[in-house]
Amino acid sequence: MPPTLRRPAFVYLDLGNVIVTFDREHALRQMAAVAGIAPRTVHEVVIDGGLQADLERGTIDWERFHDEFSRRTGSTTDPARLADAASDMFTLNVAMLPVIAGLEQAGVRLGILSNTCAPHWDHLMAKKYAILPGHCAVTVLSHEVGSLKPDREIYDTAALLTGVPADEIFFTDDIQTHVDAARSAGWDAELFVSASGLIDALDRRGVNLGL
Repeated sequence: MPPTLRRPAFVYLDLGNVIVTFDREHALRQMAAVAGIAPRTVHEVVIDGGLQADLERGTIDWERFHDEFSRRTGSTTDPARLADAASDMFTLNVAMLPVIAGLEQAGVRLGILSNTCAPHWDHLMAKKYAILPGHCAVTVLSHEVGSLKPDREIYDTAALLTGVPADEIFFTDDIQTHVDAARSAGWDAELFVSASGLIDALDRRGVNLGL
């Protein structure tokens, strides 16, 4: 094993496009259908207008999001129905199931580090996936801690919660800037491309998942 790589004491996984896949545009189309407006308008208000980022950072809650969405789009919707439309976009990445089981078998503590919001997380919890958050010792969600990847603050908070030094944490994320920020925080990190690629990355660090 190369000297720059070491066996991690703790592994953080990103949620979106790692543990679950998602289709943001599908969610925006569903929100548009509920509101009776064009999908482009929803994108301009929610994504370009920063409402989703504010929701994920925790500076607004769903009630405030809904109020602002209604005001900016001139629409009238049921808040719960709009939340369902915004959240029904996830699919479990089944290729990750043996990876998570292998980490547990190898005795490596596991956590989730995700930019997400309460409606999305609640929707996933309602799916009752056994791995969310059943196999996770620590769950760090941006809307709960008040900071977003790639802000340094969220990595420092996440590191503190593990109880291990930063250089004993391994992290994988599908966004390179989030990986780079983790490395700047002193973590070992790799871009997530596939479950098999993650298996290889962990094997190079002395974590044999038996796969």
